[in-house]
Amino acid sequence: METIHSYKDLIVWEKAMDLVVLIYGLTKSFPEEEKYSLTNQMRRCAVSIPSNIAEGRRRGSQKDYRQFLIIAYGSGAELETQIEIADRLDFGKSVEKIKAKDLLTEVMKMLNKMISLL
Repeated sequence: METIHSYKDLIVWEKAMDLVVLIYGLTKSFPEEEKYSLTNQMRRCAVSIPSNIAEGRRRGSQKDYRQFLIIAYGSGAELETQIEIADRLDFGKSVEKIKAKDLLTEVMKMLNKMISLL
């Protein structure tokens, strides 16, 4: 078993970073009038997930780490909802939305497991 020295060694952080890239790609094709609303919200939520994983990992206590994982999980729930809104409004490419949903589901499962173990 490998020792985890940094948040960058966490698979969930790496997958969350991949999710950020997917969300940026997905939202590029959204209508221009969504630039400061749904596009911005989705990007902020996506960025929040790995950011909170990283910040929590750098905190000194397990309690703090758990709290930041919960915040990351909450951002994931927001992003799930926003992807659903984009889907209902027919924004973005279906293939990209499916990839984003699948990766987000994987990240959420990992976060849920980590939270339950702390």
